[in-house]
Amino acid sequence: MSDTEKKKSKLEKIKENSHFLRGDIAEELQNDNPYFSKSGLQLLKFHGTYQQDDRDARKGKDRHYMFMIRIRLPGGKMTSDQYVALDDVANHFSWGTLRLTTRQTIQFHGILKGDLKKTIQNINKTLITTLGACGDIVRNVMCNPAPDAEGKQTKIQEYADFLSGLLLPETHAYHELWLDGEKIYSNREEINSEESLYGDSYLPRKFKIGITAPGDNSIDLYTQDIGLVAIFDEQNEIKGFNVIVGGGMGMNHKKKNTFPRLGDHLGYISKDKLVQLVTNIIEIQRDHGDRGNRKHARMKYLIHDWGFDRFKEEVEKRVGFKLDPFIPLPKFELDLYLGWNMQADGNWYLGLSIENGRIKDDDQLKLKSGLRETIKKYDLNVRLTPNQNLLLTDISESQKDEIEQELRKYGIQLPGELSNALKFSMACPALPTCGLAIAESERVMPDVIRELEKVLRELGLENEKLTVRMTGCPNGCARPYVADIGFVGRSLNQYSVFIGGDPAGTRLNKRYKDRVQLENLVSTVRPLLEQYKEERQADEAFSDYWNRVGLESIEEVVTN
Repeated sequence: MSDTEKKKSKLEKIKENSHFLRGDIAEELQNDNPYFSKSGLQLLKFHGTYQQDDRDARKGKDRHYMFMIRIRLPGGKMTSDQYVALDDVANHFSWGTLRLTTRQTIQFHGILKGDLKKTIQNINKTLITTLGACGDIVRNVMCNPAPDAEGKQTKIQEYADFLSGLLLPETHAYHELWLDGEKIYSNREEINSEESLYGDSYLPRKFKIGITAPGDNSIDLYTQDIGLVAIFDEQNEIKGFNVIVGGGMGMNHKKKNTFPRLGDHLGYISKDKLVQLVTNIIEIQRDHGDRGNRKHARMKYLIHDWGFDRFKEEVEKRVGFKLDPFIPLPKFELDLYLGWNMQADGNWYLGLSIENGRIKDDDQLKLKSGLRETIKKYDLNVRLTPNQNLLLTDISESQKDEIEQELRKYGIQLPGELSNALKFSMACPALPTCGLAIAESERVMPDVIRELEKVLRELGLENEKLTVRMTGCPNGCARPYVADIGFVGRSLNQYSVFIGGDPAGTRLNKRYKDRVQLENLVSTVRPLLEQYKEERQADEAFSDYWNRVGLESIEEVVTN
């Protein structure tokens, strides 16, 4: 065995020997086990499926196996009919809820193994795929979601759709396994039997791409492996892109050589060179990313280990030209796109805040029923946002009041009736389903954020736009490391508290306290809010203040 072979992780060998993502999935679908083998569950991810264990439903040591399915939805865009069909999928095969993600897509939880194939087939009938929503490939391509009055987003969406199709795996495996060979979904003319871009081992780890407009950082551009900023000419046509590389959120509490990282400015390219540049960057990660240690396998670590200059040299060597200098940009801001906003075609869209992205019905709020009936009744198209919210689009002026009344029938509040603390908060699903979760997140965040709301009102800070994000593990799916306040699961009911990111997503925060009990999270950050209120300068944001005075002074606040 060669040194190269010895360095490969077990998962690398599973991918390499999978016959382009087939493995033994077909055979395992036929057996009576409620679960897949260790190799099978790894390959399932490329098909958009995670094997999970409902820890609440365990009986003794016996696991309660079920599956999560995620769809691939570039820019979070779907039609009214697609939304209603996906709502049906949730009703028939999963827990009956739709979970909006921070990458503008939807997850279905609680699907049993025997229903996997039927579920995926029903999703594909809507002309939406699950292929490539997970796994070591380019994941869902993000873009700023709102159909703005200038029409720029529509042009960016076209590039998100194009790149998403271009970077799909080319293997026949998906259609063979789940669709009985029928090509229901594909925006390629032809599916090849081999992987011209990914090769037989695919990428060392997941790869994320996002596209946005100047000044708009709703997608947390600097956390992407490749972040693209569309540059427009005087006629509002895209002429090229600023390129940012090497972002990523995940880390491990016990491994100091893992860390969140913001991307670097690579340069500017004209639009005709976009495909060449993007594919060459992916190829560099394919060829040089760490295949021995998955916790060190993201492209951010390759750039960190090589140094940015060497990485840029390799990019320019592969593309065969020098990149132009990065074009200066206006300051980035976070726009949640909530409330009523006008579109380029004269219609309107309505942005609705969805707490932690979970669309469900309960005794007080019939969110799921209300959205379904409103979307269906008025034939509204839908956009999902990177902040777990939902936009109802293509609404005429005459429909606005009627749609508001329709939503209120189901107890759905409009954004103006919600606190900033709630609107600017996010949480990942975590327990009981996510296998990586070591602490609660989605299920406890409502109580945490309402306790924080009270503190902010008491201090007169309720109008501040504080981003508060919680995750059940350090992998950072809710992007906590760029938040004003990040609560990151450390162990059961304990969290690391991070302070000092910014809503614009252009600065990492820093660890402030470790192993804080769940019930003490808000009381731990209250002294920071109190000092901020007393000592801030005019119009100074919370994290700007703490970065100015220095985090070393925080201990004085807490102990005095």
